[in-house]
Amino acid sequence: MMKVFLIFGWFLCFLVNIGESAISKSLLKEIDCVNKVGPYIGIVVPNAFEMNPLLQSSSFVVNQKRPHLDISGRRFRLGTLEKQKIIIVMTGLSMLNAGITTQLLLTLFKVKGVLHFGIAGNANIQLEVGDVTIPKFWAHTGLWLWQRHGEGPESELPLESNGDFTRTIGYLKFSDYNNDTIVKHKGHRDNLLNGVWYQPEEVFPINTYPETRQHVFWVPVDKHYFALSKQLEGMKLEKCINATTCLPRAPKLARVERGVSANVFLDNGAYRNFLSTKFNVTPIDMESAAVALICYQQKIPFIAIRALSDLAGGGSNISNEASSFAPLAAQNAVAALIKLVPLLPS
Repeated sequence: MMKVFLIFGWFLCFLVNIGESAISKSLLKEIDCVNKVGPYIGIVVPNAFEMNPLLQSSSFVVNQKRPHLDISGRRFRLGTLEKQKIIIVMTGLSMLNAGITTQLLLTLFKVKGVLHFGIAGNANIQLEVGDVTIPKFWAHTGLWLWQRHGEGPESELPLESNGDFTRTIGYLKFSDYNNDTIVKHKGHRDNLLNGVWYQPEEVFPINTYPETRQHVFWVPVDKHYFALSKQLEGMKLEKCINATTCLPRAPKLARVERGVSANVFLDNGAYRNFLSTKFNVTPIDMESAAVALICYQQKIPFIAIRALSDLAGGGSNISNEASSFAPLAAQNAVAALIKLVPLLPS
């Protein structure tokens, strides 16, 4: 443990030495004071409209002495939630922002676990808008090897023999989604875009020799956190935005097998159905897998809560689901988070 703190101290000194634009000495003192009264549960959220219901909740008590620290364009908010010490940070949109923010959180602060929450598209026909999901596994489905036209599933991939790329996860062939009328006239199913192979992420775990890469596609959440989340099943969730706008049924919380993330706002029914059929996923978003991968690499307990705000282009009798019901979904995600936090180890 002493070695870890020495490395941490060296890293902070390095940030100061490379320039005042990184972290000033005064800010380092502030971080040190924060860590002395830790550890904390880190709460990571993508956007302001998802975060605001948490900040406005009576369950959140802001730290009056030190309400926040601003570092590298991020605001790390300090306080307690259901008597647990927490640090809340907003990432911004996308895998890159989520990964950078989570790494900053874990590098600078004494964090014992990470909870991530927000809204998501839905690929599970058994669930509906407003429902809250807690997946057991997350994957990044935006890392592809795009195969050249003329090659097929049997063709060796570039650098496959070196172990850089693989065909083990799966293949999306674009010609399978050609317009049927065009296909009928041409007499064959072909497409210049050909297809893509899904790839696992490279991770460099902290408990191995430096630059020892490992590959992972399905990142598990923390087993203990996931087991505790079972106690949330059956909790009451909000159904109505106002007196005139309500969901067809009361939302429910469901623990599900898988969720996926990529730098794509998915509003396309064909690809939604492909992801559902190929990978058996429920929530589809733009950040969770990045947070999961950083926590997996750093050996920090992690779990994500995603409320379903739309059907990701899957069609619905509810028009404009995302625009109409995103605030309600965000509120339900916060309700589940507040219910989970006091169950976690102190």
